[in-house]
Amino acid sequence: MDAHAPRPAALRVPAVVALLAVTLTLSACSGSPDRAERPTRQAAQPAAARQASELQNAYQRVIRDVLPSVVQIEGEQELGSGVVYDDRGHIVTNAHVVADQKRFKVTTANSEEPLSATLVSSYPQQDLAVVKLDRVPTGLRAATFGDSAKVEVGQIVLAMGSPLGLASSVTQGIVSATGRTVTEPGSGGRAGATIGNMVQTSAAINPGNSGGALVDLDGQVIGIPTLAAVDPSMGSAAPGIGFAIPASTVKSIAGQIVRDGKVTDSGRAALGITGRTLVNDQFQPAGVAVVEVAEGGAADKAGLRPGDVITGLGDTEITTITSLAEALADDRPGERTTVTYTRGGESRTADVTLGEQ
Repeated sequence: MDAHAPRPAALRVPAVVALLAVTLTLSACSGSPDRAERPTRQAAQPAAARQASELQNAYQRVIRDVLPSVVQIEGEQELGSGVVYDDRGHIVTNAHVVADQKRFKVTTANSEEPLSATLVSSYPQQDLAVVKLDRVPTGLRAATFGDSAKVEVGQIVLAMGSPLGLASSVTQGIVSATGRTVTEPGSGGRAGATIGNMVQTSAAINPGNSGGALVDLDGQVIGIPTLAAVDPSMGSAAPGIGFAIPASTVKSIAGQIVRDGKVTDSGRAALGITGRTLVNDQFQPAGVAVVEVAEGGAADKAGLRPGDVITGLGDTEITTITSLAEALADDRPGERTTVTYTRGGESRTADVTLGEQ
């Protein structure tokens, strides 16, 4: 996965008009050919135009309501987007947007000049961070975050942000899938975050969209766009495949940072090990070699020790450290499962109660 993606596709409302017109015309043709058929065909075109106009009005209403809550965030090296979390000047964005910086310039919808902001806290494990404006401008509008559990495949969504530095840009698409577990590319020698329950969307996600808003037609933020997929065969962005951190995760993490200044309850399961991907004689990944076991952690209590090779977690085959992270992302702290591992060439299993990151 990579945060780079192709140039956003244009919003094509006329295509909807054409589709609706064709559908209604075909429906009218199903009757017997008589004089009564002509008025039905004539009535179809105004009906199609009304529906297209209503859809366009819905887009424009959502943009008017939500776009003022989407800001541009500029650091020394990174340029991204953010969403106003509350009326006290807290703004939620991606951890990879803030990187290792502490000070930022934020351009809001109603600020003529960039405003200064300071990092409150960053939580790279979920790729989320909160910054706070040093001065809260008049009329700052907080976004409304929706219920991730109600997000459905096929919903029309709009992605808002500052792709390629183009502030207040909007792209359109649908929810393509829910419940995706995605591992982001690493940087600076650090592994990328593995995030569960992500929303997949066809709305164009480009560099600079990170940290912005994925919004439904009720004007609620259902996710924070984070990255776009890369086609391994082409080495470039795969059009129409982007991912957003679900609103439920955003509210949980950002809420803790705003309240406590840090994340105190991650909700993320952990084994309590340090490991690395092991390869076999054919240079194929063959499991996760345990390098270190945290004292008192889940693996320690289950009897695992350095040198063991984890090959399974529950019903999931484990071949790499990434596959282990993705399997854990689907679990919760306190859940009981089994770990399959080898020790001295002998396959074993152990019951384990998962800990918390």
